[in-house]
Amino acid sequence: MSNFTENDYASSRQTTEGPIFDVTGGDWDSLVTEIGASKEERVVVNMGPQHPSTHGVLRIVLELEGETVKEARAGIGYLHTGIEKTTEFRNWTQGTTLVTRMDYLAPIFNETAYCLAVEKLLNITDQIPEKAQVIRVMMMEFNRISSHMVALGTGALELGALSPMIFAFREREKVLDIFEMFSGLRMNMAYIRPGGVAQDVPEGGIEKVRETVKYLRENFKDNSTLLIGNSIWIARTKGIGYLDLAGCTALGITGPVLRATGLPWDLRKTQPYCGYENYDFDVVTTDTADVYGRFLVRMNELEQSLRIIEQCADKLEKLEKAPVMVADKKIAWPAQLSVGSDGMGNSLEHIRQIMGTSMESLIHHFKLVTEGFRVPAGQAYAAVESPRGETGVHAVSDGGTRPYRIHFREPSFNNLQSVAAMCEGSMIADIIGAIASIDPVMGGVDR
Repeated sequence: MSNFTENDYASSRQTTEGPIFDVTGGDWDSLVTEIGASKEERVVVNMGPQHPSTHGVLRIVLELEGETVKEARAGIGYLHTGIEKTTEFRNWTQGTTLVTRMDYLAPIFNETAYCLAVEKLLNITDQIPEKAQVIRVMMMEFNRISSHMVALGTGALELGALSPMIFAFREREKVLDIFEMFSGLRMNMAYIRPGGVAQDVPEGGIEKVRETVKYLRENFKDNSTLLIGNSIWIARTKGIGYLDLAGCTALGITGPVLRATGLPWDLRKTQPYCGYENYDFDVVTTDTADVYGRFLVRMNELEQSLRIIEQCADKLEKLEKAPVMVADKKIAWPAQLSVGSDGMGNSLEHIRQIMGTSMESLIHHFKLVTEGFRVPAGQAYAAVESPRGETGVHAVSDGGTRPYRIHFREPSFNNLQSVAAMCEGSMIADIIGAIASIDPVMGGVDR
């Protein structure tokens, strides 16, 4: 009688792809039976790295059993820019031009968080002119609208709905027109500066703001009518990408994903900055904790942003001649400069004044622009409520004209940690909707 057993002919080991058999000979029939007896047959699929929409280059590694996702892992790092490190080699004002490009769908929030941290280090938070604070709030709320338009439009498009994308980007263009009118640029404006904002409200700016608010309030109805209560949309989003309050708090999730669990956590209310405590608005929540709930939160936040913008316009009318930059000339760069007719550089009037009448002004201007101002040694943290959640900046100064260290608490990075919790156990067709509801921007993740 032979002493050999079935395992002598085919040893097996478990891998992420399933059981692997090492065939050394023997009874083929028994080997086939052993393979067929395996309960699980899994396949690993790369979803990406590609740029399917505007989220950025993201890779999701999926382990599938049939159509069911057994494991999902987010792979990042394909868009790394090194912006945080680069800020260490530029002066404090130039840093604004760098950080605005991180989350490129929310540039105003990047700039504001950075400037609030720098102003804390300078100990001038209470010296920022009221008008500058009002302009900051107004621009942030416009930016919230434009970012949500991308989230809602592309999220619908990725699930097969074309019309919401068209409507959303139609509204977004109106907001970008405001950005261009106020700052000269439609994205990555570097408009918020340490001490205030780069330039005052342009002529006719407030009227343009009021027209835009009226237009947006009317046209937002197109998407809400199309999607809210739509049976097809609900079927694709209701109960999908579920993540409850316990999961959000364990993973450090903020923004609409957190508020869709029913918790009204919004830094504009809980830790006010830029004077948000002086504005009347509501924190929008739902209690579904799914893709549909996050969609409703973003849709309803649009109206709250319009309410805040209207209040900003009222305040700006009363502050017509007020300054928009801190009074300290050693910090105020650009220092209440007139801007040229092309929207760039300095006007001839200003150049004539500093070059023709005051050598001291010219020397000061030269040193301020080339060398920059010094920031006392220390560290500070400042945070704002961006469209994706808490955007925080940890700024460290060694007393020089350049940051010693700048580090962002970027909500897209934290929120992406929820991919596994949302997707594992669901169908592969629901992954796109779940990730779209997180609304990650890889420029903020890979910084």
